[in-house]
Amino acid sequence: MEDIAALIAAGGGAACLLGVSSGAVLALEAAARGLPVTKLAVYEPPFIVDGTRPPVADDFIPDLHRLLAAGKRDEVVKRFMRMVGMPGVFILLARLFPNWRKLVAVAHTVSYDFTILQGTQAGKPLPRDRWSALRAPILVLDGGKSPLWMRHGCRALADLLPQSSYRTLPDQTHMVKPKVLAPALIEFLEPV
Repeated sequence: MEDIAALIAAGGGAACLLGVSSGAVLALEAAARGLPVTKLAVYEPPFIVDGTRPPVADDFIPDLHRLLAAGKRDEVVKRFMRMVGMPGVFILLARLFPNWRKLVAVAHTVSYDFTILQGTQAGKPLPRDRWSALRAPILVLDGGKSPLWMRHGCRALADLLPQSSYRTLPDQTHMVKPKVLAPALIEFLEPV
């Protein structure tokens, strides 16, 4: 939150925010905590709000901390990849590529992502009061080819927020293409 506040201050004192995946939840939290956010767009916060995907286990975050304390950073990356649905064969192959070392170097941030997501991946409705202080217009986006569980979470968020609109970007997945995302953002951010 302090980093976002500093960026907003350096940029003139108010900002429009875009958050993608767990960054969407971070942006929601920043706006809900009173940072000067004039508009907010979120793309596919990974909420699990029903039975279309198994919930994240209660011990997932403590296990990440245990693995990090034991220096098992590669295991943290593997668990994250399994959690997001990467097939086992791809996880095995990923270890052979040079990018693997970069992923292992930032393994400690996986627990940050799941901490900000706490209470939103239990297969239950989103907490009604968590973002009740939001007053800025919010655009909730998802991809037409994204998993059903993720699209249900986005729809649930849009239904929960008073100043929100919901839009699906056709043919997009969680790895949204900037050339598809940009026009939707430009339309949303244009002054009325």
